[in-house]
Amino acid sequence: MTLLLPTDDTHLLDFQAAAKAVLAYLQGRLGFDLWMITRTEGNDWIVLQAQDQSYGVQSGDVFRWTDSFCSRMVKGEGPRMAPCSTQVRAYASAPIAQQVPIAAYVGVPLLYHDGTLFGTLCAIDPSPQNPKILDELPLVELLANLLSSILHADMKVAEQTSLAERLQAETLTDDLTGLYNRRGWDYLLAAEERQCAKYGHPAYVAVIDLDNLKRINDSQGHAAGDELLRRTAAALRQSSRQQDVIARVGGDEFTVLFVKCALTPRECLRDRINQALKANGIEASIGLAERHPSRGLGQAWLAADQAMYREKQCHRQSFKGCLNQGNEVLTTGGCL
Repeated sequence: MTLLLPTDDTHLLDFQAAAKAVLAYLQGRLGFDLWMITRTEGNDWIVLQAQDQSYGVQSGDVFRWTDSFCSRMVKGEGPRMAPCSTQVRAYASAPIAQQVPIAAYVGVPLLYHDGTLFGTLCAIDPSPQNPKILDELPLVELLANLLSSILHADMKVAEQTSLAERLQAETLTDDLTGLYNRRGWDYLLAAEERQCAKYGHPAYVAVIDLDNLKRINDSQGHAAGDELLRRTAAALRQSSRQQDVIARVGGDEFTVLFVKCALTPRECLRDRINQALKANGIEASIGLAERHPSRGLGQAWLAADQAMYREKQCHRQSFKGCLNQGNEVLTTGGCL
């Protein structure tokens, strides 16, 4: 079987296209019911691409990294190719082997340019394979190394693309606060979703709604209300990084897209936002949600918005103890 790569010069460094071609080629050459390109993020094992014939696995699925054969392979506890994986203690004892039928395995790391782990190129099959398949391991390793190189080049292109998208969105700003407006938010949210879907980047969406803008407008005048909006924008800038996206999407509603925030817990992000707002004398309701690989940033925004409204209702009812009601429990880890 021939390895067919894109012939259009504009796609020669496209990791997604190259990965798809490699998976199809390896399945045609070596068999195995399931071939995958995966990304590791904390204890999440994210399927970026899948070539599946029997397991029902698809892009966006998330499994536990520590349950996988690949986690043991990366630590050197098992071989990169096991024609009969049930005879390898590390694999036979892996939790995933108790969940689905696996009798043969192939796995090779995919690495960032600095040598750290991005994910794996891997395959499983419910039946043992001919031991002669071990002769094919150098080919699989070569293709994994090529994919790692393409990944590095593609991510550098993606960084430049993101910069260009930010520059293009510079005109889509709110005159009062200098933040992105709703059109700018929609544009950059869609752009970041493309990057997340391609590379498996983790991301969070926060929705912040001021609790007392109308009261201040009515009692102190619109100039005081405008000053409150500007202070809110400044506080959100303090609690975010340069690469994050901050927008004013409504009269008193703000959003923040925290991008590439690996292993950052909800509590850390929420506390940073809350502390910055309180330090500037701002009362607000906050909702926060993490992007799930199978649902995307649009659904994360919706979940954050719903969580914000639940908190606002709690504020209105002055019901102590329900501050965090409805907020999604997310991955734990260190702060940004």
